[in-house]
Amino acid sequence: MDLPNDLKYSIEQLAVGVPHGKLLETSADISSKYKNESGQGKRLVKEKAETIVYAIVRMPATYGAVSSAINYLLEMVDSANIKTVLDVGSGTGTAVWAAYECIPGIETVTCLEREPEMIEIAKTLMQSMPLKDKVTWLQGDMSTFDFSGQYDLVIASYSLNELAEADRMKLIEKLWSCTNQYLLIVEPGTPTAFEHMKIIRECLIRQGASVVAPCPHNAECPLPAGDWCHFTSRVSRTKLHKLLKGGEAPFEDEKYSYLVFSRAQSGKKKSRILRHPVIESGRITLQLCTQSSSIETRAITKKDKVLFKTARKSKCGDTFL
Repeated sequence: MDLPNDLKYSIEQLAVGVPHGKLLETSADISSKYKNESGQGKRLVKEKAETIVYAIVRMPATYGAVSSAINYLLEMVDSANIKTVLDVGSGTGTAVWAAYECIPGIETVTCLEREPEMIEIAKTLMQSMPLKDKVTWLQGDMSTFDFSGQYDLVIASYSLNELAEADRMKLIEKLWSCTNQYLLIVEPGTPTAFEHMKIIRECLIRQGASVVAPCPHNAECPLPAGDWCHFTSRVSRTKLHKLLKGGEAPFEDEKYSYLVFSRAQSGKKKSRILRHPVIESGRITLQLCTQSSSIETRAITKKDKVLFKTARKSKCGDTFL
């Protein structure tokens, strides 16, 4: 998946005039902070140089993950119903770009971000976006912010993992209270983040929420202990991105977990492919999370011509009949 060209160019322009040595040093510092200090409520990215590096290194992967999650949502619901969006912990505006590219009928977006440098960079990057005049920026700490209003789509991406558990669960309840239709949560595809997501899932189902995706049911998660639900978005790298990440591959695979909740019961329940399909001669084997809340391994052979053709085009994260 590629960033929109205008956004890609604007990100590259942020680094003009900044020595590569400074960018590399800052990139290493940010990586250390996210590895060692997430989940403690600390300010991890606050200086302008840090924000620029964050935009270069993290926006492509975050954009890929959020775009993929939104597209999975739109397989299950009508995008025409989504007019108003709230993006919490907006950072440099990645989720806004993803929503803008995926949902054609958005009328207004409200963004909440704590760090003023993040807001400044986000506004700079949005200069080429036609939606920019319909975006309202609020500065505040999402864990203590007093939310108001109702929104068709509420997004929290790569932000909840930065909070302590008590603050995370209080925020979830606030976000659900201002959700008119759909709440989308995207987090890293790690065992720890997935455990957080399971707790959130159980909490909101108790409050009457219906899971739209990826789960095809509202029952208890059937995955055994030690396993976790996550998917992958392949994103392109620029030369500068490769420099700061210290790699030569023209792409990277972003592992992410996500949940979409709805106020209404979803009528489109389909099994979800949980692992990369195993492709053999004349046979494709899928691991599926099913509508009956069980994990099933299903082998599709060439004898099932229609299903085999569908399975051959499918990937981990897709729905399956």
